[in-house]
Amino acid sequence: MNLLSEAENSSLKYDFKFLTKEEAEKKDEKTLWFPVGDILNFTNLSEVASFIIKNLNGHKSIDSALGIITTLYNVINDTDSISYFNTDRSSLDEVLNIFIRVNSGGTQLSYSDLLLSMASAKWGNLAAREVITKFVDDINRIGEGFKIDKDFVLKTCLVLCDFPKIAFKVDNFTPKNLETIEKLWESISKAIEISYRLLDSFGYNRDTLTSNNAVILIAYYIYKLGNPNNYYDSSKYASDRKLIFKWLTAGLLKKVFSGQPDNVLLPIRSIIKNSKGGFPLEEIIAKQRGTSKTFTLSDDDIENLFNYQYGNAYTYSILALLYPSFDFSNKFQEDHIHPKSFFTEKKLLELGVLKEDIEFYRDNYNCIANLQLLSGSQNNEKSNILFDKWILEKFPDEKERKEYMEKHYIPDCSFNIKNFREFITKRKELIFRTLKNIVD
Repeated sequence: MNLLSEAENSSLKYDFKFLTKEEAEKKDEKTLWFPVGDILNFTNLSEVASFIIKNLNGHKSIDSALGIITTLYNVINDTDSISYFNTDRSSLDEVLNIFIRVNSGGTQLSYSDLLLSMASAKWGNLAAREVITKFVDDINRIGEGFKIDKDFVLKTCLVLCDFPKIAFKVDNFTPKNLETIEKLWESISKAIEISYRLLDSFGYNRDTLTSNNAVILIAYYIYKLGNPNNYYDSSKYASDRKLIFKWLTAGLLKKVFSGQPDNVLLPIRSIIKNSKGGFPLEEIIAKQRGTSKTFTLSDDDIENLFNYQYGNAYTYSILALLYPSFDFSNKFQEDHIHPKSFFTEKKLLELGVLKEDIEFYRDNYNCIANLQLLSGSQNNEKSNILFDKWILEKFPDEKERKEYMEKHYIPDCSFNIKNFREFITKRKELIFRTLKNIVD
């Protein structure tokens, strides 16, 4: 926006007006314009006077311009001003959102920062901001690292405290609710910590856990169990962990927790709250069946899973479903069965692959049907070795080779890279049938 002086008649009377630069350029030679933002370039009034004299010397409106631009300088630099406007809105949530927008040019404050300020004012024994900020950092350092924030922690508090309203709104963080959260904080934080240690034992990290919202319900379940310290590694809870793992992977692959998660959190929380005798997987599946947030994978859903490729955040969940007997705390890696280093056009042609097949090879070497989970040591020793050569060297005994093939859904066909198309087709069929049996 520009501050301008426009001659309204042929007399000596001149007025300043706010116009755009384009509007100013359309005026006659008697129109003077000054970009308002340029006032920030001046460090003292002498510079203001020098500017006016240099640019408007001899002009009839020089006195008027000097007076108004000097006033503008003083308002910006010397006058103590508070910008405000009145609102008749009664929702504190709306007021906070307005504040965040208005304050966007200053020190950046998030919604959770303001909520933590409220919590700090209400908590009597704990410093809410410091405690929760440190807790977030501690959780994100578990295993290979996770990615939670203060918003997630505050949202989880609403769910675990069994408050009827769990929307992440300031109106739900009433003084009474904040006092309850402080009272239960030790148990809440413990449940969240155990949950992420459980996720780590499942092999998940910040790159493969595609929704933290799913963890809220795991934390709620563990909270209701009384936060057993050994939940994530005790044989006592082994069958329970398998049910949670199956529920979690299905939920992540179906993206159940995206969009409006409260539509899932509330009904499932109710089921867990009233359940007895282990994680209520079947009850949850039955409750959500037929809704837009179902945990059931149809044939089309399973078919669509083959669109994910190596390195995608969802790929780990797909592969992990295929290995229900694995101890994922041993940290498995995604491995290309036919090593990716051979899938350049030059190397493929050198290996005898037909030129017309190159596109198929290049399109599919990263696909689910060419991936498996191996330990880090196995993955390293297999790297850059043609699969037909590696499998014979690794498993010279036919029985052991068959066991490996069965465990990793390797089809009984030629493993020569020239037979890659048949290998991919047949392995895809094996994986499809396996996933269908698992989700059924």
